[in-house]
Parts: sequence; C-alpha cells; structure tokens
Amino acid sequence: MAKVRFNHMELTFTPGTLDESFRRDVAAFYGELFGWDASDVEVVGQDCQYLRVDDGQFLLLAESERPMQSPGYDHLGLLCETRAEVDDLVTRVKAYRDRDDRVQVKEYEDLKTPNMTVHAFYVKYLLPIWFDVQCMEWQPGTSPAHRWQYASA
Repeated sequence: MAKVRFNHMELTFTPGTLDESFRRDVAAFYGELFGWDASDVEVVGQDCQYLRVDDGQFLLLAESERPMQSPGYDHLGLLCETRAEVDDLVTRVKAYRDRDDRVQVKEYEDLKTPNMTVHAFYVKYLLPIWFDVQCMEWQPGTSPAHRWQYASA
C-alpha cells in the first residue's frame, strides 16, 4: 500500500476577503511565527494566496461563493520536535496577540496516555481553522516504528 503524507489544504473565503491588507496580515503572522513564505499565485483563473510550509506542503487561500465555515474547533495539527519549541511558539503567539487582538489562543493541559504525552496549544488568526501546535513525547520504546522526518538537503 502507498504511504501518503500531507501535501496541501485549500481554505476558501467570501469573495473580496483576500485584499492586499488581509494578505499582508496573513503573510506577516504565519511568516513570523511558523516561518511560512507567502506569495500570490493564479490557480484556475483566480488570484490566490499561497502559504508555503516547506518544499512539499502548502496552504492555498482562495475565494468562493461557498466559503469554508468552521464554527467549532476544526483544526490542522502542526508537529514540533520538542516541548521547548511548543512553549517558545505559544509565548511568541501571545506576544503577537498583545499587538493584534485578532489572534486567538487556547492553551491545554498535557494529554497523557500510557505511552505518550501530547503538549499543545491551539491558535487561530484570520484563517477559518485553528492550528493545533504540538509535540509528542513518547515513553522509551513506545514510539512508532515508522514516522515522517524532515531532513535538510
């Protein structure tokens, strides 16, 4: 069976949302906090915003007469390697929120199972979904036999 991984996610917005100010704010927030690169790209005749996560993963922001709605805690999980990285990001997100009250943050107690502890927070900014920023701390000898790993070229 083929092994697959996340490639992209398209998020749709009400027509007129993706103006210059919105794009600038999205690029600044996600660039500063997650290191994502933003650019404009034409897709099937529409001017979209492209958020490049890495060389093979991205979010595409587009407009639609039927935009995405996510009133609950629908989210995309972002995996950090360590607890310290999660803690650094939540600190930086809260500092960003101090200067832009559109940033929403939800902090959680660690989720503990017999084999693993998940240390996480949720953040939402301008996009119609939350991001679950987390690390997974496995007990010795219990980590998965196979897992994705990002390696620099």
